[in-house]
Amino acid sequence: MAKLVFRKSGKVIENPEEIKTFLERYGVIYDRWGIDRLDEEVRKNYDIDEENQRVIIEAYKPELDELKQRMGYITEDIVVLSEKTPNLDALMEKFKREHHHIDDEVRFVVDGSGIFPVKIEDDIVDIHVEAGELIVVPAGARHWFELDENKKIKCIRVFKTPAGWEAIYNENEKATMGS
Repeated sequence: MAKLVFRKSGKVIENPEEIKTFLERYGVIYDRWGIDRLDEEVRKNYDIDEENQRVIIEAYKPELDELKQRMGYITEDIVVLSEKTPNLDALMEKFKREHHHIDDEVRFVVDGSGIFPVKIEDDIVDIHVEAGELIVVPAGARHWFELDENKKIKCIRVFKTPAGWEAIYNENEKATMGS
């Protein structure tokens, strides 16, 4: 289950409704879509192929369609990070750098878990997510991503353009779309 950990105070929020209410004040969307509609073998398979991707996306089509219509997203894909990911440590170093995007960062966790540290006011709030949970970090929000102790996550990503988005690392840099 998701939890928020406030780095300055050490405060922890674990109640899903309290998490949702708190994050909404800062433009972050948190929701739970569940995992019960997916066959466990499909959900836990980290050797993802086109058929596996199609099955996962189709299972969440109603929620994805509603989210896309409401937020203006047009495409989705699947991202997998695990011990089988080539150069995982180097890749994670890139994700761990604080950045923002000109578009929202949308993740629905199909399996595994991770942490989205997000700058909120004068604090950093670690948003811990796991299978069945959706997080939308709004455009412009300074954040990064870390794998937790499980060292694996499989997510549906949703985008406003087929090209996806580009991370902007310098907080003073103007957010522009890369080529």
